[in-house]
Order: sequence, then C-alpha cells, then structure tokens
Amino acid sequence: MEYGIISCIPIAVLIIGVLITKRMPEMIILSSIIGAVLVYKAKFFTGYVGLLYGALANESYQFLLILLLGFGGMIKLFEKSGALQGFGKAISKLADGPKKSMVATWIMGVLMFVDDYLNVLAVSSSMRGITDKNGVPREHLAYGVNSMGACVCVLIPFTSWATFAMGVMSDQGLGFSDYVRALPYMFFPIIAILVCLLVAVGVIPKVGLIKKAYQRVADGGPVLVKEETEGASIVNMGSSDSEEEPEATSALNFFIPIIVLIVVMIIWDNNVVNGIMAALVCQLIMYMAQKIMTLGEFLENFFEGLQGMAPLAFIIMFAYILGATNDEMGFSTYIIGILTKTIPAQLLPMITFLVVAAVAFAAASFWVLIVITVPIFVPLAVSMGIDPAIVVAAIMSGVAFGSKFCFYSDAVFMTSAGTGVSNMTQIKAVAPYVLGSAALAAIIFGVVGFIAA
Repeated sequence: MEYGIISCIPIAVLIIGVLITKRMPEMIILSSIIGAVLVYKAKFFTGYVGLLYGALANESYQFLLILLLGFGGMIKLFEKSGALQGFGKAISKLADGPKKSMVATWIMGVLMFVDDYLNVLAVSSSMRGITDKNGVPREHLAYGVNSMGACVCVLIPFTSWATFAMGVMSDQGLGFSDYVRALPYMFFPIIAILVCLLVAVGVIPKVGLIKKAYQRVADGGPVLVKEETEGASIVNMGSSDSEEEPEATSALNFFIPIIVLIVVMIIWDNNVVNGIMAALVCQLIMYMAQKIMTLGEFLENFFEGLQGMAPLAFIIMFAYILGATNDEMGFSTYIIGILTKTIPAQLLPMITFLVVAAVAFAAASFWVLIVITVPIFVPLAVSMGIDPAIVVAAIMSGVAFGSKFCFYSDAVFMTSAGTGVSNMTQIKAVAPYVLGSAALAAIIFGVVGFIAA
C-alpha cells in the first residue's frame, strides 16, 4: 500500500505535540500509537504488540540497550569509586576557568572517538563537575557534548559509525579507501567541531540561550535551572543532593578502564560491547584491589547505574516502534522521492546533504538512513559523473546533523541524561550554531558540486 503524504502524520504529530506540550515521552508514545493505527487499522492492538516485540528483537536496539546499561553501570562506578572526583581534581589544575574547562571538554570529545554513545556519556559525566565549578552553564556543556559525538565518529574511519557505513558502501563497490577519500568533504561535522572549539575559546560569540545562560550565572544564578528540565528530562545520571560525595581517588581509576575499553573495542573489530565488558572487569579488579569497594558494593553500585538508565531505554524503545511504522509506511522513501525527482548534477552534493539532514531530523533514523540513501545517491552520482566519495560525505554529514539536532534522537536523550539539560532546551541552545554550520556546509557542498560536475 502506498501511504504517500499520510506517512508524514506521526512525525507531524510528534513535532507539533512536543512544541505545544513540551512533553517528549508522552508525545513519542502517542506518535508511535498513531503510526501503528495507520499501518494496522482494525488490527492495531495485535499489530502494536508485534511492534513492541519487534523493537525488543531489533539488533540495533539490543545493541543500544546493552550500551546504555553498560555505560550506566560504568559511570555510576566511576562516581561511587571517587574516580570521577579524582579525574576532576587532575583536570581542574589545567581547566581553571570557563574557557579552559570547555576546551578540556572539547579535547575529551575528540579522545572518546570510538563510539558516539561512549563519547556523550563519558564526557558529560566526567566534565560536568569541572564545568559547574568554573561557572559554565549546563546549556553550554550540553552544546559542547552534543557537538562532538557523531561528528567525531564519522570523521575517524575506525569507529562504529564508519565501520557500519563502509559495510553499506561495499554493496556499491566502495570500500575503506573511498570512505577515507570522503573525509575531507564531510563539511558539516568538520565545521561543527571547529565552531564548538571557537565558541569555547570565545572567538565565536555566545548567542541565544547560551548567552542568556551565562548572564544568569553571572547574576548569581545556578549553572542548571531545575525547572527547565522538569517533565522533559528523561533521566538524570548525577547523584542527588542528599548523597555524600565520595572521596576522590586516583585519576587512573578513570583513565585505565577507559583505555581498556578503547583498546579491547579496536582489537575486537570495533565491538564496543566487548570493550564495555572488559572495562567493567578492569573496574572490578582495580576497585577491589584498592579496597575502594567490596564485591557486594560493586554490584550494588552497578545495578544502581542500570536502574538510572532504564527510563531512557524505555523511551528509546518507543522511538524504535515509531521508526518501524515510518519504515512500514515508506516515510523516508517518500520524502527522498519527492526531493530527488529532478536534480541537476551540480546540485547533487548539496541536495543530498539537505535531504538526508531533513529526513534524519524528522525521523531520528541515522544508520537506517545510511542503508536507504547510499543505494539511491551513490549510483545517481556515478551516472552524473560526480565522485561518489563526495556523495558519501554528504550522506554522512546529513546523518551527523540529524543525530545532533533531532530532539528525540538517542544521542540528544543521552546528552540530557549526562548534563541534566532537557532535550528541547538543548535544541534551542545549539540551534544558532548547528543551523549556521549546516547552512555553511550546504553552501560549500553547492560550490564543490559545480566544481566536480
């Protein structure tokens, strides 16, 4: 069945509903239900149950679930062991001011390159105490964390994102060397990362919500406004105010497990799950050997971290259900089909970037979108005499944009979890910088298209 414009209804309900109600969890559940009604009609109930099982059986969601729970446990152990506090003391000697602390956040974002989930959760959890101490509003921290993640991952050809993309590209006769050739053309992530650094050091001025947040802190206000996240933030990974902060231990208790995670992941075919398991074993050995915690305390803290991630995993499950109904109705294909009927060769790179970015923003579909768009745009580029590496770069730029700017993407939710800043507040804070970066990237893709055609 051809759904056509009807396939846009669930996404329209989600976007309009969130803008009106400011309630993401409820609206994403409602949108998933509407999508199921459109697909299954009278058999909606059994169809929705089937979608629920399908989401739980989805390998991507299973992977994400393991990552969420694993990172949740790791981060709680870092916190309870005093490793984060020790890391904070070590970094605070260098990051002694708002600018330096945000530059340190930027550097951490580069170093945690192997996976965007690791990037977001590790950087936010390790840097928020430092930035708080230096008077950096959480809105800016959220921007700094949000800006790296996927953008760093697509620019390094040894990450989870790059490995997946190269697997899809192989069906079109492209490989590792073609992905490497595409890297200089990935204009959006390159610009976004540079803009993040320039904002951190003050070369690019603070504007919009981030400027207001700095004024709030300068006037004696808090770095995080609690009421901004009420009803919107899905999970808070920080300790409650009533908990006594653990005594700081060696910063090595943070760095060594992270290094183990990265090394094991790279050795085992970029499998971050293997890295997480190895890092947890490393934490267990180190913390028990130093008598920081007993085996019972280790497990108790680990399960506390899992519990903190459960609401986030639950909401993302509904995002997968919504994505499944979108796929069933052909939403992405419909949008792409409308926008790619008549493309001049010179405009192909720019149109590819804009189309993929728009669909990624609307559908919160990133890796799936790579699967959909590579077989469409790469052959189109070859037929038009455009270097397919440029089109691959445009696709990866578009999905990186979506990961950063879609208000119900998993990366944005996790940034919310790590920084305490709600997803909608994040999007408002980053909008001037992300949209400005996207506009500049589109212009450059347009220039490159005319040169390459």
